[in-house]
Amino acid sequence: MVSGLRNVSEELASTLAISLGIDLPDPMPRAIEEVPRAEIDSAPSLSLTASPGECGIATRQIAILVADGMTGAPIAMAVKGLTKAGAVTRLISTRLGFVTDNQGTRFEIDATLENTPAVLFDALVLPDGADAVDALSKDGHTLEFLKDQYRHGKSIWVMGESSKLLEKAAIVADVPSGDRDPGLLLAPAANAKATLAQFIEAIGKHRHPQRESDPPRI
Repeated sequence: MVSGLRNVSEELASTLAISLGIDLPDPMPRAIEEVPRAEIDSAPSLSLTASPGECGIATRQIAILVADGMTGAPIAMAVKGLTKAGAVTRLISTRLGFVTDNQGTRFEIDATLENTPAVLFDALVLPDGADAVDALSKDGHTLEFLKDQYRHGKSIWVMGESSKLLEKAAIVADVPSGDRDPGLLLAPAANAKATLAQFIEAIGKHRHPQRESDPPRI
């Protein structure tokens, strides 16, 4: 395969050989002597970035991590706002049943971190509240879920105390280029209304490839 790729792209063949840990083989003999000239250099109609489609977040699956002691009001507002925008929200915790926020309000859990992998979701919301963050941080599934969302370029809304989860996962607010990560929103829970609009815009971009590096940082 690498030998054949040398007739297509020397850069791609070299990169693949390094990843496979092999020496670059000789190019495979061509089927014809005269190499056909490409009719086009690029095809915007086949590019996701050239034709991103309609904006919006309709049908996007949003994971919202919750736990006892969380600040419930901004979570409830996020659920309402995201649902109104057409997204599908799911409250996820370390167990099924209910969690109780810092005001005594109960929230019913839709799924657990153990039985619902991060790859099923298009974006992630992390709650505020020291007790909730402490409980989530003690479950290894939380960091696994967070890291997978980050690695896959998904939008992540980090409320208040949940910045500690980022620190524990070694996730920083900048992308490898040094620019601010456009898909990682850190804000106090009190600013939830303004952050919601930014979050919806970030989800509408689908992924944030600016995070990508080889090898991955996280």
